Amino acid sequence: MHLTPSDHRPRIGSRSHRGRQCQHHHRHQGQRFASLCLVAFAWILSSNATLLARPSLNASLEPIRTKYRLPALAAAVVVDGELASVGVVGVRKEGTKRRARLNDRWHIGSCTKSMTASLAAILIQEKQIGLDWSTPLAELFPELRDEIRPEWRPTTLEQLLKNHGGVPANLETNGLWRALWERHALPPREQRAYLTRELLLRHVPQVPPGSQFLYSNAGFALAGHALEQRYNTPWERLLVKRLTRRIGLRTVGFGCPAAPGKLNGPWGHGRDGSGQNLPDPPGLDGDNPAAIGPGGTVHCTIRDLARYARWHLQGARGHGTLLRPEGFARLHTPYRGGAPTTYAAGWNVVSRPWADGDVLTHNGSNTKNFAVIWIAPKRNFAVVVCCNLGGDVAAQATDEVAASLIEKYLVEKK
Repeated sequence: MHLTPSDHRPRIGSRSHRGRQCQHHHRHQGQRFASLCLVAFAWILSSNATLLARPSLNASLEPIRTKYRLPALAAAVVVDGELASVGVVGVRKEGTKRRARLNDRWHIGSCTKSMTASLAAILIQEKQIGLDWSTPLAELFPELRDEIRPEWRPTTLEQLLKNHGGVPANLETNGLWRALWERHALPPREQRAYLTRELLLRHVPQVPPGSQFLYSNAGFALAGHALEQRYNTPWERLLVKRLTRRIGLRTVGFGCPAAPGKLNGPWGHGRDGSGQNLPDPPGLDGDNPAAIGPGGTVHCTIRDLARYARWHLQGARGHGTLLRPEGFARLHTPYRGGAPTTYAAGWNVVSRPWADGDVLTHNGSNTKNFAVIWIAPKRNFAVVVCCNLGGDVAAQATDEVAASLIEKYLVEKK
């Protein structure tokens, strides 16, 4: 039986431009340090043992990786609410023998969007800074209140986080994309400040705010910048401190998973006209500008991505942590007020027979990597898939992986 989990699912990826220390210590300090090292080492051994004890998905992944000629491929499944199996196959960089590993980090592209929305929901729930889903742009950016063009004033935080804010889908048409690349070496918060001022002071909404779905990385950038301004903390640090660490994710970072000039993680890849995989060197030019970070620059291990999916799975089933049920419901409910849509806060909400109802799904790509998440609340199941290649081939391959694991863990189980 062949399953295609993403039948009629809109494509929703992000677009891309292309010590040694002083040894003068007291003895008890050295003993304490040694004890801490032993504890850390024991934890690492325990963690690795737990990983190795889980059934590997490698046998399921390798044929699909070979079929689509992917450099590397990773996946994990959550069954009955628990991480059941993980797998990673292939190489970090085409043309090398450096194998991808379970602790490698993968670029998840626009799957970042639901993280930014989740962060906003947590901060709204805390009620410390007077933020709400209905807060309009003039209040989100009080320092710009008198300068914001009137066409933007009705736009709310919820509309930004559910792609109904009227924010342009394509920044290339008004020259902003080039301008962001010219500034991509600046601190991320400064980049987002520039984007915010340019959009709200010098441009008008592409469509009336709230009227229709318009997929926009820049809309999430505005939302992320509003949060970092309120807390005077860069969005990246705020996301880690207030969301990802609190739900047990320890590997979340931003931009390329590998360090510049190193092969310590998967490199992104494109594909030329002859079908050859072309490695893309990590560095500033290897990912989208941090200006749109809240819409798509997170990376993490496949296991942490599964943990994140599990957190939303539990929330959708009424057993969530950190966020109350009404917060999860707001995140998982499509926007109401304009034309009918399936888009919620960083999630598409669609019905699938194998899920016995609605699923939450999203994919992401910076055109050099690809990731997809599927969550089936009624079946207490989730699957996440990542690869270090972008484009249609990657979309097809990751869909096929998800379909095969859905069939194995859900359909055959019935």
